[in-house]
Amino acid sequence: MNQKKFIAGEQRGTYLAPELLTEADILNMAQKLARRRLAKGRVINQPELAFEYLQTLLQHYEHEVFGVVFLDNQHRILGFEELFRGTIDAASVYPREVVKRALTYNAAALILVHNHPSGNPEPSKADTSITLRIRDALNLVDIRVLDHVVVGMEGCVSLATRGLI
Repeated sequence: MNQKKFIAGEQRGTYLAPELLTEADILNMAQKLARRRLAKGRVINQPELAFEYLQTLLQHYEHEVFGVVFLDNQHRILGFEELFRGTIDAASVYPREVVKRALTYNAAALILVHNHPSGNPEPSKADTSITLRIRDALNLVDIRVLDHVVVGMEGCVSLATRGLI
């Protein structure tokens, strides 16, 4: 596939397209920009912005994907990984694997995220249950779960904001 490129505009955060772009080109660039915004070293000081980036990355999947943003003690991003892939309505998530990856990154905190291919970001009882299991497992090694964000085409829902963590 021919990768079309944007050119940086004169004002910060603006871009010019030197040729006609398709919707797929625009979505592809949005995903690249979202990945850049979740790059190592960036500070997450506005959770709402992180939610937007995560939504851009995960909303297009036709299957569930469970990922983690690993953070240091200053909430700087150490990395983002999609750890588990599931079916159209479920993904098997293993707290042990989340703990292993968090220790590999030497993370102090993390944000859990997964998508709902249905488009509705409303968390299920299973979402809350796995969040608490992961939180409890990570507590044993002094790693905090800051949030679990459920992504859908209709937006994002924060379990922390709802008091479910």
